[in-house]
Amino acid sequence: MLTLFPHIRSDEQGDYVSELFWADKSAQQIIDQDPSRDMYVTECGLGASGIPHVGSLGDGIRSYVVSLALKEKGNDALFQAYSDDRDGLRKIPYGFPSELKEYVGNPVSHIPDPFGCHDSFGHHISSLLTDAFDTMGIEYRFQSSDEAYKAGTLDKEIALLLERHKEAGTIIRNVTGQEKYLTQYPYFAICEECGKIYTTRVTDFDSEAEIVSYVCDGEFVGKDSTTNEDIVVKGCGARGTTHIRNGKLAWKVEFAARWRAFDIAFEAFGKDILESVKVNDAICEQLLSYTPPVHAFYELFVERGGGKISKSKGNVFTPQRWLRYGAPESLILLMLKRLAYARVVDLEEIPKLMDEVNYLEDVYFGKVKVNNEKERMHLRRLYEYVKLLDVPETPSLSIPYSVIANIASVIPSDTPNRDEIIINILQNSKKAPSSLSEEQREDLMTMIRYATEWTNDAGGPMAHEPLELTEAEREALLQLIDVLGEGMDAEDIQNAVFTTAQEHDLKPAKFFKLLYYVLLGVQRGPRAGTLIKTIGVQRACQIIEREIETSRQGSS
Repeated sequence: MLTLFPHIRSDEQGDYVSELFWADKSAQQIIDQDPSRDMYVTECGLGASGIPHVGSLGDGIRSYVVSLALKEKGNDALFQAYSDDRDGLRKIPYGFPSELKEYVGNPVSHIPDPFGCHDSFGHHISSLLTDAFDTMGIEYRFQSSDEAYKAGTLDKEIALLLERHKEAGTIIRNVTGQEKYLTQYPYFAICEECGKIYTTRVTDFDSEAEIVSYVCDGEFVGKDSTTNEDIVVKGCGARGTTHIRNGKLAWKVEFAARWRAFDIAFEAFGKDILESVKVNDAICEQLLSYTPPVHAFYELFVERGGGKISKSKGNVFTPQRWLRYGAPESLILLMLKRLAYARVVDLEEIPKLMDEVNYLEDVYFGKVKVNNEKERMHLRRLYEYVKLLDVPETPSLSIPYSVIANIASVIPSDTPNRDEIIINILQNSKKAPSSLSEEQREDLMTMIRYATEWTNDAGGPMAHEPLELTEAEREALLQLIDVLGEGMDAEDIQNAVFTTAQEHDLKPAKFFKLLYYVLLGVQRGPRAGTLIKTIGVQRACQIIEREIETSRQGSS
């Protein structure tokens, strides 16, 4: 591990860094709040009822890096991923079978996995996030809400909140204006007749036996997100009693209960649950005699154009999809930078973030100079967290994503030795070293795979500034399109390019450079004839034609 700031004494570095990055500030705030803890637990909640989008991963990444900051300060810390799998199903996610209709209203951990690969629907959904954590190297302790309730982990908190439910209702009203819980217990029993959870209401609580009396007479409207069909869910009318372990607390008090039960020191939250966090903080302090965890607030992710990401449209940008196009570091960077600003999540952002990771690495290793010392230190610290405090001894290859993507977009996927051809082009154009270590070669092949996936789904190469073509260059390119034919071999194509340049009074070397840039986005490459034959004459002509048109529009 490299020394963070060599010019600052080791006993000063901690304080100085803490002024720079939010995760360090949060860690210090946690310690100051309770220096006596043996173990600091940071937490995020995992939604278990709907397909998680990229933003759903953010809480986990932020909580994990805070646990790393706590460890770096010499404390024991761990990150807990808490699955909300006792929640009831309100909507059938897009693409899931309509047969789930009969289970709408049931706890998601009590619903069979429709795909048969996990123990339950809830486990299936939670695994989409935990699998992403595993891929990204994020270490966590998994905690199922359903298991916590069944094991009695929350018994004390549930009993206390039910005993003082009127006070809880007053706090909820004072913070949110909602009056529902002035007359209703903040708890949903699971009906022992029909298995539904959101159709019940508690009518009494026996604190000695820890049993609630309930009636299943509620109603709500669910939805099938694939068909957009409304699903009316009605209680079965049963009356009964059940133990407090057979149900769940309402969100307005549940966070507080689990924070105390698991002694949580930190949890980040987004704008969408700001009100719930405020209520639960108050419940902690006023009813549970527990200091609420330190929080980090962040803005939400949005679609391009500013609209809220909709899970019901079937276009959810999942962590798995992101990791097809970009390295884990790019996704970590997205979650750690500029928490106070809304950010866009789509294909266009991935190349930018991949290149930004390269920039941070270049700053860290001194390849790029940043004159403002505070900014330089902030960027270095951000890079350390992007690498999860496991910084390599030497920098990796730093090749712009756009360069690899543009080359990958023109080399057909079924080309023999395709990766080696792309690597050769990168080496010829001086974008990659002429001699690669085995590790560098593997890294480069991974980058080619990312870029290939990206160009396949983005529908082509990345946009760039239009070329300013001279009239002679434009005419030469148009003539080249006319003379190239599918039956030509590589040598015929090479000669055609050379002859075309001469006929338009262009220096062949300059025309070849132009051709490489039009086709690949770089100014050097393999023999032009071999390249065009590899791309395919028809495909190469289409690219040239498109570039001519783009240039014409740019100059008009």
